[in-house]
Amino acid sequence: MSDVVDNPFFARLWTVMSTREPESLRRLRRENLAGLSGRVLEVGAGTGTNFEFYPDTVSEVVAVEPEHRLAALAERAAATASVPVTVSTRTVEQFRDGGQFDAVVCSLVLCSVDDPEQVVGQLFSMLRPGGELRYLEHIAGVGARARLQRVADATVWPRLLGNCHTHRHTEETITGAGFRVSGARREWTFPAWVPLPVAEFAIGTAVKPG
Repeated sequence: MSDVVDNPFFARLWTVMSTREPESLRRLRRENLAGLSGRVLEVGAGTGTNFEFYPDTVSEVVAVEPEHRLAALAERAAATASVPVTVSTRTVEQFRDGGQFDAVVCSLVLCSVDDPEQVVGQLFSMLRPGGELRYLEHIAGVGARARLQRVADATVWPRLLGNCHTHRHTEETITGAGFRVSGARREWTFPAWVPLPVAEFAIGTAVKPG
């Protein structure tokens, strides 16, 4: 991911999609944030879809969203959130903070970074010992869906959808960075027979050993 993110087509598309998310995905967003507390870093906040779901035990959310059109919408969502939210337009690769976070939230974003191993390793270093990475991400499928994902990733999908790569082994990347994954599972937000490369998601908690 470059230092400057300017993707007007994806920004328009995601703005529409984020207002029409199926309830199955909104339910997963709520679950992914349940029980969080303290200081939270959210990576790839988009239009701020998650902000309404943060519990009041969260003292602060620092939300990173480098696409300036989406960041402007995230700022609006932050203004009405029930917890304090600050939006940064830096990329996650650029982002540096003087302190450590109690939790990091990644929702549909690790598919879009250029170097997932580097980014997850950076997030690991920004968490306090015992801190949690909460993730809700596209995952690599198997069989016919894996073939569909590989074709999509090699052709138009990343160009149209903000560098999204659907066939990534994200949970392996997370454990490879040193996290201990617990409570992970996979969910379908569309029926398994629907020929979409992003119908299946992984949701889980990864802990930085203390």
